[in-house]
Amino acid sequence: MKNIVLLTAAVFTFAASQCPAQVITKYGDNVSTLDGIIKAYYDVVTVKKGEQVYYERDSLLHVPDAHVGSGYIDKQGKQRFNYMTLKKYHQLSDASLSRDGFDEREISRKIEHFGSIYHVFSTYESRNTKNGPIIERGINSIELFNDGTRFWILAWFYDGERKDNTIPGEYLGN
Repeated sequence: MKNIVLLTAAVFTFAASQCPAQVITKYGDNVSTLDGIIKAYYDVVTVKKGEQVYYERDSLLHVPDAHVGSGYIDKQGKQRFNYMTLKKYHQLSDASLSRDGFDEREISRKIEHFGSIYHVFSTYESRNTKNGPIIERGINSIELFNDGTRFWILAWFYDGERKDNTIPGEYLGN
């Protein structure tokens, strides 16, 4: 009987060492998996009209001093890139997201991975309400780091779909 108890304890100890504990933020986001952090990435910016984004929640997904940016066409028709800290992005986007409501969801994903670094091309569509008409589609380019316990977003950048910038089929899950 003693041998069975020791064997059972050894099996459970081995199994526990092979399955790292889940890391859950104080907002309930599972950041120990790639699926979990990408889900949280989209959930955090989804707000109903008049509500506010929980920027503290968003910050818990990112490394300190993370940077974000977007490609756009300026008034002269030139391609430009807007680059800023996550904190600055929070300051600039606060009013527009809560004023009209915002619902963004992932519709397709391509992943590149080497060691602890991950690159995710995440195709999205945005609406003002969950079932409203699509107001924008584009691709988020998300850079992540896995420290062996959890994922951290290092940076993300996006560009929206336009007549001259349509999303290729390979990024639509076709």
